[in-house]
Amino acid sequence: MLAALKSLFSTSKPKPEPPASRIGRLVYAIGDIHGRLDLFERMIEQVRNDEMARAERPLIVLLGDYVDRGPDSAGVLSRIMRLQDEAWCDVEVLLGNHEEALLKFLYAAQHGPAWVDYGGGSTLGSYGVALPVSRTDPAQWEETRKAFAEALPDDHLSLLKSMKYLLKVDDYVFVHAGVRPDLPLEEQGAETFLWVRGAFMASEKACDYVVVHGHTPEDEPADKRWRIGIDSGAYATGVLTAVRLRDVSRRIMQVRL
Repeated sequence: MLAALKSLFSTSKPKPEPPASRIGRLVYAIGDIHGRLDLFERMIEQVRNDEMARAERPLIVLLGDYVDRGPDSAGVLSRIMRLQDEAWCDVEVLLGNHEEALLKFLYAAQHGPAWVDYGGGSTLGSYGVALPVSRTDPAQWEETRKAFAEALPDDHLSLLKSMKYLLKVDDYVFVHAGVRPDLPLEEQGAETFLWVRGAFMASEKACDYVVVHGHTPEDEPADKRWRIGIDSGAYATGVLTAVRLRDVSRRIMQVRL
């Protein structure tokens, strides 16, 4: 009884909500494209016609996984390079685990079977390269690797090798897969930034920044206090997702086919 009365008349104040995360420039982050050039073109058009992008030069952050699974990986990489040359926006291109798998195969044929399991066959096809007849013959995989290395344009390779693991802008961290909230960013690396899933998605420990990521498809975009997940499984669902960030505001954007 006494405890209840003390609670009733207590003058202690509830803990304040953490301050809203801020970002000092207009940013559009786009989730996993996976060879869906058609959706990527529609998203670029939507961003360019957005009222805020017409008023202020935006930064477009691409969150990785441009290749595999969908029909036109080569076309997506070409469109990224053209976007980098357009005068109306700045572009940052992050590495995804599928780009890492592509690069591993490009330099060592032994990685071919694993890459194809991730959907790499569609990427090879977009460059006019056929899969080996035997998936277990190392010599055939080496021939496929050589054919791919010859078919891959130099500027596509340069783009792939230039991709970053992570971008930090004010209170936001942009990364393909996620982070480990229990470790400082400088103590983390490619294995986390490109591949983390369960440990990150299930974590109850918030960072002192907001993580904007793809990699793990979700039925609906995740707009939470400390993470924004925008992988909508575009290659299978026909839905590509982005998020617009400015100051303390967030807006989810989608295109569909």
